[in-house]
Amino acid sequence: MRTAQVTRNTLETQISVQLNLDGTGTSRFNTGVPFLDHMIDQIARHGVMDIEIDAAGDLHIDAHHTVEDIGITLGQAFAKAIGDKKGVRRYGHAYVPLDEALSRVVLDLSGRPGLEYHVDFTRAAIGQFDVDLFHEFFQGFINHAGVTLHIDNLRGDNAHHQAETIFKAFGRALRMAVEPDPRMGGVMPSTKGCL
Repeated sequence: MRTAQVTRNTLETQISVQLNLDGTGTSRFNTGVPFLDHMIDQIARHGVMDIEIDAAGDLHIDAHHTVEDIGITLGQAFAKAIGDKKGVRRYGHAYVPLDEALSRVVLDLSGRPGLEYHVDFTRAAIGQFDVDLFHEFFQGFINHAGVTLHIDNLRGDNAHHQAETIFKAFGRALRMAVEPDPRMGGVMPSTKGCL
């Protein structure tokens, strides 16, 4: 089982993440940021991985540090759980619709962090959640997971739908990338011999 547990403590946040890449899609969250919990639940369910997150942050200021640091810690857990990446598919992609909204996510477990994020949300907040923080979450994740990630929201009128399609597609793309490829036979999926 490809699992990891990571704890990250700073003066702004205290975060613990447990991740099982070969799970069943279960999740448990205690973060104080309910809409982010709802989105990460999409990663777990559509990525068919188990995710548990406990976070205490300076929410009296705003959610920025907590959301960003959850992305960082989840990225660290992912890097630890995926290991040397031998025998995995490496690349993943998904298109996900939700009513009028449609998003595409493409990723590469390249070992090189890179984010192309093209999302024009139709409003600045979903409930109390500042949509700018989604970018911070993904930036934190890719910086510590070593993933190249392209996110494009192709259309959408409802910001909740836009966000949900992004996170569902991200989960499905991750699932594809981490799956063992039986034709690779444990070989590193790179001509360089490492990722």
